[in-house]
Amino acid sequence: MGNSQPPPANPRFVSASRSFAQHELEDLKSLFKSLAAQSQSNGRYISPSIFQAYFGLKGALGERMFNLVTQKRNDHKLTFEDLVVAKATYEKGTKDEIEEFIYQLLDVNDDGVLGRSDLESVVIAMLEIIFSMEISERGSNSHQDIVDVFLNAATFSKNGERSSNKSMSFEDFRSWCTLIPSARKFLGGLLTPPDPGRPGCQVPRLLCSENVHSSMLLLRKEYAWHIGGALSPHELEEWKLLYHSAMNGLSFNTFLGSISNDEGSAVLIIKDKEGHIYGGYASQPWERHGDFYGDMKSFLFQLYPKLAIYRPTGANSNLQWVYVYLFS
Repeated sequence: MGNSQPPPANPRFVSASRSFAQHELEDLKSLFKSLAAQSQSNGRYISPSIFQAYFGLKGALGERMFNLVTQKRNDHKLTFEDLVVAKATYEKGTKDEIEEFIYQLLDVNDDGVLGRSDLESVVIAMLEIIFSMEISERGSNSHQDIVDVFLNAATFSKNGERSSNKSMSFEDFRSWCTLIPSARKFLGGLLTPPDPGRPGCQVPRLLCSENVHSSMLLLRKEYAWHIGGALSPHELEEWKLLYHSAMNGLSFNTFLGSISNDEGSAVLIIKDKEGHIYGGYASQPWERHGDFYGDMKSFLFQLYPKLAIYRPTGANSNLQWVYVYLFS
Protein backbone atom coordinates (compact mmCIF):
# COMPACT_ATOMS: atom_id res chain seq x y z
CA MET A 1 0.00 0.00 0.00
CA GLY A 2 2.85 2.37 0.86
CA ASN A 3 4.50 1.70 -2.49
CA SER A 4 1.58 2.96 -4.60
CA GLN A 5 2.72 5.05 -7.53
CA PRO A 6 1.02 8.11 -9.05
CA PRO A 7 -0.87 7.40 -12.26
CA PRO A 8 1.32 7.64 -15.37
CA ALA A 9 1.30 10.97 -17.16
CA ASN A 10 -0.89 11.30 -20.24
CA PRO A 11 1.59 10.94 -23.15
CA ARG A 12 -0.43 13.35 -25.33
CA PHE A 13 -0.30 15.96 -22.58
CA VAL A 14 3.43 15.47 -22.07
CA SER A 15 4.07 15.84 -25.79
CA ALA A 16 1.74 18.84 -26.11
CA SER A 17 3.39 20.59 -23.17
CA ARG A 18 6.67 20.69 -25.07
CA SER A 19 5.04 23.02 -27.61
CA PHE A 20 4.88 25.80 -25.03
CA ALA A 21 7.46 27.89 -23.22
CA GLN A 22 7.28 27.71 -19.44
CA HIS A 23 5.67 31.14 -19.14
CA GLU A 24 3.02 30.11 -21.68
CA LEU A 25 2.15 27.04 -19.62
CA GLU A 26 1.92 29.18 -16.52
CA ASP A 27 -0.42 31.59 -18.33
CA LEU A 28 -2.59 28.65 -19.43
CA LYS A 29 -2.64 27.34 -15.87
CA SER A 30 -3.77 30.73 -14.58
CA LEU A 31 -6.49 30.90 -17.21
CA PHE A 32 -7.66 27.40 -16.38
CA LYS A 33 -7.82 28.16 -12.64
CA SER A 34 -9.85 31.31 -13.30
CA LEU A 35 -12.37 29.60 -15.57
CA ALA A 36 -12.57 26.52 -13.34
CA ALA A 37 -13.36 28.76 -10.37
CA GLN A 38 -16.18 30.39 -12.37
CA SER A 39 -17.40 26.87 -13.21
CA GLN A 40 -17.75 26.10 -9.47
CA SER A 41 -15.92 22.81 -9.94
CA ASN A 42 -13.48 23.11 -7.03
CA GLY A 43 -10.79 23.92 -9.56
CA ARG A 44 -11.10 20.57 -11.36
CA TYR A 45 -12.63 21.47 -14.74
CA ILE A 46 -14.23 24.17 -16.92
CA SER A 47 -17.92 23.87 -17.73
CA PRO A 48 -19.30 24.26 -21.30
CA SER A 49 -21.12 27.53 -20.55
CA ILE A 50 -18.06 29.20 -19.00
CA PHE A 51 -15.84 27.98 -21.85
CA GLN A 52 -18.19 29.34 -24.53
CA ALA A 53 -18.73 32.64 -22.72
CA TYR A 54 -15.00 33.28 -22.28
CA PHE A 55 -14.09 32.52 -25.89
CA GLY A 56 -17.21 34.22 -27.28
CA LEU A 57 -18.53 31.12 -29.02
CA LYS A 58 -22.19 30.47 -29.76
CA GLY A 59 -24.54 27.73 -30.80
CA ALA A 60 -23.43 24.67 -32.73
CA LEU A 61 -19.91 26.05 -33.26
CA GLY A 62 -19.32 26.59 -29.54
CA GLU A 63 -20.73 23.18 -28.64
CA ARG A 64 -18.62 21.44 -31.26
CA MET A 65 -15.42 23.21 -30.15
CA PHE A 66 -16.00 22.16 -26.55
CA ASN A 67 -16.64 18.60 -27.74
CA LEU A 68 -13.32 18.52 -29.64
CA VAL A 69 -11.29 20.17 -26.89
CA THR A 70 -12.58 17.60 -24.38
CA GLN A 71 -11.65 14.82 -26.83
CA LYS A 72 -15.31 13.84 -27.33
CA ARG A 73 -15.75 12.39 -23.82
CA ASN A 74 -19.19 13.99 -23.48
CA ASP A 75 -18.67 14.44 -19.73
CA HIS A 76 -19.02 18.27 -19.89
CA LYS A 77 -15.69 18.66 -18.10
CA LEU A 78 -12.73 20.42 -19.71
CA THR A 79 -9.51 19.65 -17.82
CA PHE A 80 -6.17 21.46 -17.87
CA GLU A 81 -4.72 18.60 -19.90
CA ASP A 82 -7.53 19.01 -22.46
CA LEU A 83 -6.75 22.71 -22.82
CA VAL A 84 -3.03 22.18 -23.35
CA VAL A 85 -3.50 19.33 -25.85
CA ALA A 86 -6.10 21.25 -27.88
CA LYS A 87 -4.15 24.51 -28.05
CA ALA A 88 -0.95 22.66 -28.95
CA THR A 89 -2.68 21.07 -31.94
CA TYR A 90 -4.94 23.95 -32.97
CA GLU A 91 -2.45 26.80 -32.54
CA LYS A 92 1.04 25.29 -32.67
CA GLY A 93 0.59 22.22 -34.84
CA THR A 94 1.64 21.79 -38.46
CA LYS A 95 -0.50 23.30 -41.20
CA ASP A 96 -2.04 19.86 -41.85
CA GLU A 97 -2.75 19.27 -38.14
CA ILE A 98 -4.41 22.66 -37.73
CA GLU A 99 -6.56 22.29 -40.84
CA GLU A 100 -7.56 18.74 -39.87
CA PHE A 101 -8.71 20.11 -36.50
CA ILE A 102 -10.77 22.84 -38.21
CA TYR A 103 -12.17 20.30 -40.68
CA GLN A 104 -13.41 18.21 -37.75
CA LEU A 105 -14.74 21.37 -36.10
CA LEU A 106 -17.07 21.97 -39.05
CA ASP A 107 -18.66 18.53 -38.60
CA VAL A 108 -21.01 19.89 -35.95
CA ASN A 109 -23.22 16.79 -36.05
CA ASP A 110 -20.17 14.62 -35.26
CA ASP A 111 -21.27 11.93 -37.68
CA GLY A 112 -18.05 11.85 -39.70
CA VAL A 113 -19.77 13.53 -42.64
CA LEU A 114 -19.32 17.24 -43.36
CA GLY A 115 -22.52 18.12 -45.17
CA ARG A 116 -24.14 21.34 -46.31
CA SER A 117 -26.21 21.57 -43.12
CA ASP A 118 -23.04 21.38 -41.00
CA LEU A 119 -21.41 24.17 -42.98
CA GLU A 120 -24.57 26.27 -42.80
CA SER A 121 -24.65 25.96 -38.99
CA VAL A 122 -21.01 27.07 -38.79
CA VAL A 123 -21.52 30.01 -41.16
CA ILE A 124 -24.55 31.19 -39.18
CA ALA A 125 -22.61 30.99 -35.90
CA MET A 126 -19.65 32.78 -37.48
CA LEU A 127 -21.78 35.68 -38.75
CA GLU A 128 -23.61 35.98 -35.43
CA ILE A 129 -20.28 36.23 -33.59
CA ILE A 130 -18.59 38.70 -35.95
CA PHE A 131 -21.53 40.96 -36.74
CA SER A 132 -23.68 40.45 -33.63
CA MET A 133 -26.62 39.52 -35.85
CA GLU A 134 -29.36 37.06 -35.09
CA ILE A 135 -30.02 34.60 -37.91
CA SER A 136 -33.05 32.37 -37.55
CA GLU A 137 -33.96 29.23 -39.45
CA ARG A 138 -33.62 29.04 -43.23
CA GLY A 139 -36.06 31.13 -45.24
CA SER A 140 -37.30 33.24 -42.35
CA ASN A 141 -34.62 35.90 -42.13
CA SER A 142 -33.23 38.57 -44.45
CA HIS A 143 -29.67 37.51 -43.63
CA GLN A 144 -30.10 34.15 -45.37
CA ASP A 145 -28.81 35.59 -48.66
CA ILE A 146 -25.48 36.28 -46.97
CA VAL A 147 -25.35 32.74 -45.58
CA ASP A 148 -26.01 31.41 -49.09
CA VAL A 149 -23.04 33.18 -50.70
CA PHE A 150 -20.75 31.32 -48.28
CA LEU A 151 -22.45 28.01 -49.02
CA ASN A 152 -22.40 28.58 -52.78
CA ALA A 153 -18.60 28.82 -52.66
CA ALA A 154 -18.35 25.29 -51.23
CA THR A 155 -17.88 22.05 -53.16
CA PHE A 156 -19.32 18.76 -51.91
CA SER A 157 -17.62 16.04 -53.95
CA LYS A 158 -17.29 13.16 -51.48
CA ASN A 159 -19.71 10.30 -52.11
CA GLY A 160 -21.76 9.30 -49.10
CA GLU A 161 -21.56 5.80 -47.65
CA ARG A 162 -24.92 5.93 -45.90
CA SER A 163 -26.86 8.31 -48.17
CA SER A 164 -26.95 9.64 -51.70
CA ASN A 165 -26.00 13.15 -50.54
CA LYS A 166 -22.43 14.20 -51.23
CA SER A 167 -20.31 15.75 -48.50
CA MET A 168 -17.31 18.07 -48.27
CA SER A 169 -13.98 16.27 -48.53
CA PHE A 170 -10.83 17.54 -46.85
CA GLU A 171 -9.63 18.90 -50.20
CA ASP A 172 -13.03 20.56 -50.74
CA PHE A 173 -12.61 22.20 -47.34
CA ARG A 174 -9.14 23.47 -48.23
CA SER A 175 -10.43 24.90 -51.49
CA TRP A 176 -13.26 26.68 -49.63
CA CYS A 177 -10.70 28.21 -47.25
CA THR A 178 -8.64 29.43 -50.21
CA LEU A 179 -11.69 31.11 -51.74
CA ILE A 180 -12.78 32.64 -48.40
CA PRO A 181 -9.59 33.43 -46.42
CA SER A 182 -11.56 35.53 -43.92
CA ALA A 183 -13.42 32.38 -42.80
CA ARG A 184 -10.14 30.45 -42.52
CA LYS A 185 -8.63 33.20 -40.35
CA PHE A 186 -11.67 33.29 -38.10
CA LEU A 187 -11.95 29.51 -37.71
CA GLY A 188 -8.25 29.32 -36.89
CA GLY A 189 -8.40 31.76 -33.97
CA LEU A 190 -11.32 30.60 -31.83
CA LEU A 191 -9.24 29.68 -28.78
CA THR A 192 -8.12 33.27 -28.27
CA PRO A 193 -10.22 35.81 -26.33
CA PRO A 194 -12.76 37.70 -28.49
CA ASP A 195 -11.06 41.11 -28.59
CA PRO A 196 -10.54 43.42 -31.62
CA GLY A 197 -7.22 41.73 -32.37
CA ARG A 198 -8.71 38.27 -32.71
CA PRO A 199 -7.86 36.78 -36.13
CA GLY A 200 -10.64 37.07 -38.67
CA CYS A 201 -12.80 39.46 -36.64
CA GLN A 202 -11.74 42.87 -37.98
CA VAL A 203 -14.33 44.54 -40.22
CA PRO A 204 -13.41 47.73 -42.14
CA ARG A 205 -15.38 50.84 -41.22
CA LEU A 206 -17.08 52.14 -44.36
CA LEU A 207 -16.99 55.93 -44.77
CA CYS A 208 -19.27 57.79 -47.17
CA SER A 209 -21.03 61.15 -47.35
CA GLU A 210 -24.29 61.70 -45.48
CA ASN A 211 -26.35 61.84 -48.68
CA VAL A 212 -25.40 58.26 -49.59
CA HIS A 213 -27.88 55.86 -48.02
CA SER A 214 -26.58 52.45 -47.01
CA SER A 215 -29.11 50.80 -49.35
CA MET A 216 -27.28 52.36 -52.30
CA LEU A 217 -23.98 50.64 -51.50
CA LEU A 218 -22.99 47.38 -53.11
CA LEU A 219 -20.37 46.87 -50.41
CA ARG A 220 -22.18 45.33 -47.45
CA LYS A 221 -20.17 44.98 -44.26
CA GLU A 222 -20.12 41.19 -44.72
CA TYR A 223 -18.64 41.66 -48.21
CA ALA A 224 -16.02 44.06 -46.82
CA TRP A 225 -15.06 41.45 -44.22
CA HIS A 226 -14.70 38.86 -46.98
CA ILE A 227 -12.42 41.10 -49.07
CA GLY A 228 -10.45 42.04 -45.96
CA GLY A 229 -9.54 38.41 -45.39
CA ALA A 230 -6.91 38.78 -48.11
CA LEU A 231 -5.45 41.99 -46.65
CA SER A 232 -3.16 42.87 -43.75
CA PRO A 233 -4.67 44.23 -40.50
CA HIS A 234 -3.52 47.83 -41.08
CA GLU A 235 -5.52 47.91 -44.32
CA LEU A 236 -8.78 47.09 -42.52
CA GLU A 237 -9.37 50.24 -40.48
CA GLU A 238 -11.35 52.66 -42.67
CA TRP A 239 -12.48 52.44 -46.31
CA LYS A 240 -13.67 55.68 -47.92
CA LEU A 241 -16.15 55.82 -50.81
CA LEU A 242 -14.46 57.62 -53.73
CA TYR A 243 -16.95 57.07 -56.52
CA HIS A 244 -20.53 55.86 -56.96
CA SER A 245 -22.22 55.88 -60.37
CA ALA A 246 -25.55 57.00 -58.85
CA MET A 247 -23.87 60.02 -57.25
CA ASN A 248 -21.01 60.86 -59.63
CA GLY A 249 -22.49 59.91 -62.98
CA LEU A 250 -21.54 57.34 -65.59
CA SER A 251 -18.55 59.12 -67.14
CA PHE A 252 -15.54 56.82 -67.25
CA ASN A 253 -13.20 59.81 -67.07
CA THR A 254 -15.00 61.02 -63.94
CA PHE A 255 -14.57 57.56 -62.45
CA LEU A 256 -10.85 57.52 -63.26
CA GLY A 257 -10.40 61.03 -61.96
CA SER A 258 -12.13 60.18 -58.68
CA ILE A 259 -10.03 57.11 -57.93
CA SER A 260 -6.72 58.54 -59.19
CA ASN A 261 -6.97 61.53 -56.83
CA ASP A 262 -6.52 59.15 -53.90
CA GLU A 263 -2.96 58.01 -53.16
CA GLY A 264 -3.77 54.66 -51.59
CA SER A 265 -4.96 51.25 -52.66
CA ALA A 266 -8.50 50.87 -54.00
CA VAL A 267 -11.38 48.41 -54.14
CA LEU A 268 -13.53 48.41 -57.28
CA ILE A 269 -16.98 46.79 -57.12
CA ILE A 270 -19.27 46.16 -60.10
CA LYS A 271 -22.83 44.86 -60.38
CA ASP A 272 -23.81 43.57 -63.82
CA LYS A 273 -27.21 43.30 -65.47
CA GLU A 274 -27.67 39.74 -64.21
CA GLY A 275 -27.20 40.91 -60.61
CA HIS A 276 -23.77 39.36 -60.17
CA ILE A 277 -21.41 41.39 -57.96
CA TYR A 278 -17.62 41.19 -58.33
CA GLY A 279 -14.54 43.37 -58.51
CA GLY A 280 -10.90 43.75 -57.67
CA TYR A 281 -8.41 45.12 -55.18
CA ALA A 282 -5.61 47.30 -56.61
CA SER A 283 -2.70 47.52 -54.20
CA GLN A 284 -1.08 50.51 -55.93
CA PRO A 285 -2.59 53.95 -56.64
CA TRP A 286 -4.19 54.36 -60.07
CA GLU A 287 -1.76 56.41 -62.17
CA ARG A 288 -1.03 57.07 -65.83
CA HIS A 289 1.23 54.34 -67.12
CA GLY A 290 2.24 53.23 -70.57
CA ASP A 291 2.38 49.62 -69.45
CA PHE A 292 1.21 47.26 -66.74
CA TYR A 293 2.39 47.90 -63.18
CA GLY A 294 1.42 46.92 -59.61
CA ASP A 295 2.41 44.00 -57.39
CA MET A 296 1.22 40.54 -56.39
CA LYS A 297 -0.90 41.90 -53.53
CA SER A 298 -3.66 42.74 -56.02
CA PHE A 299 -6.49 40.26 -56.52
CA LEU A 300 -9.96 39.74 -57.99
CA PHE A 301 -13.03 38.72 -56.01
CA GLN A 302 -16.65 37.59 -56.25
CA LEU A 303 -19.36 38.72 -53.82
CA TYR A 304 -22.60 37.41 -55.34
CA PRO A 305 -23.95 34.79 -55.98
CA LYS A 306 -20.93 33.26 -54.23
CA LEU A 307 -17.86 34.50 -52.38
CA ALA A 308 -14.38 33.99 -53.77
CA ILE A 309 -10.91 35.52 -53.76
CA TYR A 310 -8.69 34.97 -56.81
CA ARG A 311 -5.04 35.82 -56.26
CA PRO A 312 -2.50 36.34 -59.06
CA THR A 313 -0.94 33.15 -60.35
CA GLY A 314 2.42 34.78 -61.01
CA ALA A 315 2.32 33.67 -64.66
CA ASN A 316 2.78 37.31 -65.71
CA SER A 317 2.82 40.84 -64.28
CA ASN A 318 -0.38 42.09 -65.94
CA LEU A 319 -1.89 43.49 -62.74
CA GLN A 320 -2.82 47.19 -63.13
CA TRP A 321 -3.00 49.49 -66.14
CA VAL A 322 -4.64 52.80 -66.98
CA TYR A 323 -4.69 53.76 -70.63
CA VAL A 324 -3.27 57.29 -70.58
CA TYR A 325 -5.49 58.66 -73.37
CA LEU A 326 -8.65 57.87 -71.37
CA PHE A 327 -7.84 60.89 -69.20
CA SER A 328 -9.40 64.07 -70.54
